[in-house]
This record gives sequence, structure tokens and C-alpha cells, in this order.
Amino acid sequence: MSKKPHNLVHKKIKELRESIREHNYNYYVLDSPVISDSGYDSLFRELQDLEKKHPHLITKDSPTQRVGSSPSDTFKKITHSIPMLSLESIFEKSEIDDFFRKVEIGLKDKSNELPKYVAELKFDGLAVELIYKKGKLISASTRGDGMIGEDVTHNLRTIKTVPLILRDSFQKIPDLLEVRGEVIMTKVELERLNKERESRGEPLFANPRNAAAGSLRQLDPKITAQRKLDIFFYGIGKIEGVDIKNHYETLDLIRKFGLRVNGHTNLFKKKEDIYKYYESVEAKRNDLPYEIDGIVIKVNDYSHQKILGSRARTPRYAAAYKFKPRQAITMLENITDQVGRTGIITPVAELKPVRLGGVIIKRATLHNINEIEKKDLYIGDTVIIERAGDVIPAVIAPIKEKRPKNAQKYKIPAKCPVCSGSVEIIEGESLPRCINANCSAQLKERIKHFASKEAMNIEGLGDRVSDYIVENKLIKRLSDIYKLDMRTLMSLPGFKEKSSYNLFTAIESSKEASLDSFIMALGIRFVGRKSAKILTESFRSIKKIIKCSYEELECMEGIGPVTAKSVKDFFNDSDNLKMIDEFESFGIEMTADKKKEITDNFFNEKRIVLTGELKTFSRNYLRDVLENLGAVVSDSVSSKTDLLIIGDKAGSKLEKAEKIGTRIMKEKELLKHINPIESIEKKKGEKEKQQELF
Repeated sequence: MSKKPHNLVHKKIKELRESIREHNYNYYVLDSPVISDSGYDSLFRELQDLEKKHPHLITKDSPTQRVGSSPSDTFKKITHSIPMLSLESIFEKSEIDDFFRKVEIGLKDKSNELPKYVAELKFDGLAVELIYKKGKLISASTRGDGMIGEDVTHNLRTIKTVPLILRDSFQKIPDLLEVRGEVIMTKVELERLNKERESRGEPLFANPRNAAAGSLRQLDPKITAQRKLDIFFYGIGKIEGVDIKNHYETLDLIRKFGLRVNGHTNLFKKKEDIYKYYESVEAKRNDLPYEIDGIVIKVNDYSHQKILGSRARTPRYAAAYKFKPRQAITMLENITDQVGRTGIITPVAELKPVRLGGVIIKRATLHNINEIEKKDLYIGDTVIIERAGDVIPAVIAPIKEKRPKNAQKYKIPAKCPVCSGSVEIIEGESLPRCINANCSAQLKERIKHFASKEAMNIEGLGDRVSDYIVENKLIKRLSDIYKLDMRTLMSLPGFKEKSSYNLFTAIESSKEASLDSFIMALGIRFVGRKSAKILTESFRSIKKIIKCSYEELECMEGIGPVTAKSVKDFFNDSDNLKMIDEFESFGIEMTADKKKEITDNFFNEKRIVLTGELKTFSRNYLRDVLENLGAVVSDSVSSKTDLLIIGDKAGSKLEKAEKIGTRIMKEKELLKHINPIESIEKKKGEKEKQQELF
């Protein structure tokens, strides 16, 4: 059989792609397929076969190329040109009344028209932004902190409801379209995924939001593709080449471009109708194939939105009207005890598994003995549970008339449930505490806390690894983390050369953490990020904190007597002091002053904002350096900002700074005021040396 001429093959491939895209639009966007599944599969296979025979004709935007990239080692950062703001959460009708009242006051005398509102579902998923240039998908990122998100382009491409090319609908395709949506996982898919994870002994996803976020942040897009994620689009950022006047018109337009918009979205002229909409949606909530936790209300007209403006984190023209927590009835089968990093033993409700909000609930925290007694809970009770904020399971109350005769009262454990060590009751708190410093349960939790992002930020040292290294006695105290070598790490289950090296370098890099991060990482009870910063700014070194008196600590603003006692107790312990010495011997910085490698005090008392991708410094490190110099580092540019320090891909903060005349400093100019950092060069040398070894 003779081959088709090249131009005919090209034409056929083009026709198949266009046909498949149109069928995708009918199926995913309109929910109105015009072809059977087998017919669609036949077209898809025909396209695959032709592309296989003619690989030079394959393009990135072909429907067959949704999963084509190799796994990534990390996620790059993408700056949103317009911030992705959070929404104010509202739970009571009176608060919604107040929202409407404030909108009307804000528009009074500034607009001749009464506001109209768009109401839509609030999905339990992960917010993302996709960028299309001349109709082609260029990039996709998570919301992140609202200003900067993670680049998840390759993973978003695996979602079938994401068009790789915008549909030509006789409507001019924008030169640039930044479209925003919510990545979700359906109830059925979450259940399927959790069954698989349970069979492999892996922790279950607590809710669809966690499942969607975990699936989208996989380093290998092939794993993401195996999990059937979905997406609904709900708005835009920047748009060029198309003029749009209101939100509802925007939703209609992006739907025509092939972007999936939820069918439950409505435009309302009367506020009263929005309350009816809320009630009707809540009534059919359980019947929807995906999880929602409320509705979103937005002022429709963009000119009205502009007048109303935004607060620092939330717009004044929109709000999330949340549903009340969902409840279920089940049995309290047992109350077990969980040991935390400070030895505190917390009672945990072991429940007869029950479905609540699309998730199987088996456990819930009971906080302490006082709560158990206050709620009059007995083991064996039939109880009412709810998911507070639709996330955390909580036992609300027993149904006393159903209490069995053999129901048992909970007793505070006389011994630690893990190490069988002695237990003491913390005075005034009704909290039992294991006083065995060598308790393995405490050590596991301390390691997880030490390695967390807020503390030493050791990526890769999570639950599974922490549990293994403690259970196999590879670590006996926190400072032993820095004794872990490549050979030991390669012995960990599932660890190979690359993953071992990544964890090794993460541990080494953590030695350069700021002093306040280290203080927080120690896990001193009642000492969080804020308290750690106060201690750092006041004493500047660990040794000075050790020597200070209880009275000095107690009178400090932001510390108080309880935290002061906890700090003194920690540093009066000889084992803790020995551990501090070990940390210092491994190169952990014990003073804030040594971080100040500065040639002058140019930054003193200046209000500074950081933006863009910095090459020489991590943003957290630079923030610490500037604050040590007396600068105030904030997140948003205002008329009070003295200096904007920019890296690559600086976005809206740079635009605002230029408009109001704020001084702008590039990273290269910054180096004139900050000496080359020896530790960074040293770290690079150590990395190169390690790479030579392997």
C-alpha cells in the first residue's frame, strides 16, 4: 500500500486534532457529547497511529501530548501579574447582610446603577492560574502566597478538561489571557485513590483539597495523569485584545473559548434571590459529584469592582458564604492516647468509620480530659461528629439515650502508651505528660517539627523517614540528624542515590538557617515563630538566652510568664544543653550577629519589599539579613515603602513602585551593600565536591 503524500497526512492530522478538540468541548464544557465513547476512542487512536508514523508532525498542543515531559526535581516560581486574592469567609446571614450593605455604601454617589451579583459554587480544591498567549497554553501555576505560585504547567496539561489551545468560536481570541480556576478531585476518584493508598499502607487523603493539591504537586506528570483531576474556571487576571465589562460576560466568553465553567453559576439582581440560591445549593450539596463548602458572591460589574477595591488580602467586592459544618452519627469505639513532641499525651477518639463530606472519618481529637468530662463522653457512646470548616473532624456530643450499660469512662494513662515511662499531670492544664526524654514517640514528632518549613526546612525528612530512622535507632536525639551520612540515607526504604543525595544536601543547607528558625526548631513548648523572633532580636545568641533570668524573660513584651518558664526549663536541662553544644559542633549558627555580613547600614529603618526571583539569596535569608540591619520588610508596596528590591520576573509590585516613584534596587546593586556571603560559596563548593563523589 503506497504512503499518502506528506501534505495529505498533515491535513488529516490537522482535521483529527480539530475534531477531537471540538468533541472535548462538547463533552467537558457543554456536557453534551455528540459522539459515542467508542467513536471518540477510534478518532484518538487514528491520530496516535498517524503521529507515530510521522513523529516530525507531532506538536506540543496535540491532544495526544498531554503527558510528555520527564519528572521534575523541583517547581519553579511564577509571579502573578495581578495578585490572586483570598476571599473573606462569612458564616452567618447577618454577615452577608453586612457585606451587601458595605457594597452599597461603597458605591453610593459613585455609580448610577444598583449592583448586580454573580453567585457560584465554592469548590473544595486548589486555585490555579493558566496563561494563554495567542490561544496557546504557555504556563500554569498554583495560587501560592497570592503573589507567587509554583509552576505546575506539565501537570496541568494532564487534565483533560484543560484545553491546550483555545477554541475558535467566531470570537476574537485574546493576545493574552490569564484565566483562573479551581483544580478538584471528584468524590468517586478520591474514594478510588484512597482505597489504593490504603492497600499499599499509605496515609489517606483527608479531603478533596488535599488530594488535588498532592496530585498536582507530583514531580512526575505521569503520576498526576493517573489521578483523574478536573477543573472549573471562574475568572481572569490580565486579558489583552478583548474588552469585557463584567464578570458574568467573562464567564460566558471563556466558556466559548473551551474553558469549563460550572453550570450552577447565576446572575442576580435581587439580594433576596441569592439567599434562595444558597439554600437550594446547600440542599443538593450531597448529590453533587464534587465537594463544595459554600458559595461565592461577586459584584458583577468591573467598574463597580474597581470603585470598591481590595484590602491587603481580600477584595471588597466578593465574599465566600460558607455552609455550616456537616454532621454525622457514629460510635465512639475507643479512646486512645497520642504522644506529641513535648511529651503531652492527647486523647484521640477512635470512631466506627463513617462517611462525612465525601471522606471516611475514623479518628478525631478530644484535646484533653476536661473536654471529655465537659461533653460527658464514654467509650461505647453513640456520638455526633462534624468536620469543623469541613476539614478537622470533631466529636460534638454523645446521644445519651443510646448509651449502653457497659459504656466505660476514660482514664488518664498512668504510663506512657509508647515507652511505658512515667507520666505527670501538668498543673492547671489536665494534660498528662510523658517525662521520659528518650521516648521514641516524642523524638519522632520532634524530628518532624525540626525539619518543617517554618523551622529548619529540611525537605524530604517527613513522617515516613522520621518514623524509620527512630524505629531503627539511627537517631537518638535531634542533633543526630547531622550525623546522617550518604551510606545511612541510602539504606532507607525506597531511597536511591539521587534521593539520598537530595536529603543529604537539604540537611547540610539547613545549617545556614536563621537563629530564630533554629530556636523554633528546638520545639520548646509555647515558643512559635513570633516568640522565637522576639528572643532572637532581644538576645542575639543562644548563650545569652541560656544565661538570662526568668525575670528578664517574663517582662519581655510578647513572652509572658508561661513561655518564660518553658524557655528556662528547657535551657536548665543538662541533656538539652549537651544537645545545643552538639548542634554548634555541626556548624549550626548560634548567634544572629554573624549573619550580618554587611559593609554599611544603608538599610537601617527603611521599609523594604522583595519581589521577583533572586539568584544569590533565598528570600527568607535576605529578609533575615535586612531585618538584622534594622529594616522593616513587608509584603506589599505602598506610599510608605522606601525601597523595592527586585529579582527576575518582577511583576505587579514593580509596576506599582514605578507608578508611585518608589526607589528600585536590582539584585546586582544590592551586592554593593552586602558582602559576598562566604557560606553560600562554601555550600556551592560542598555540593560540587559531593557530586564528584557520586
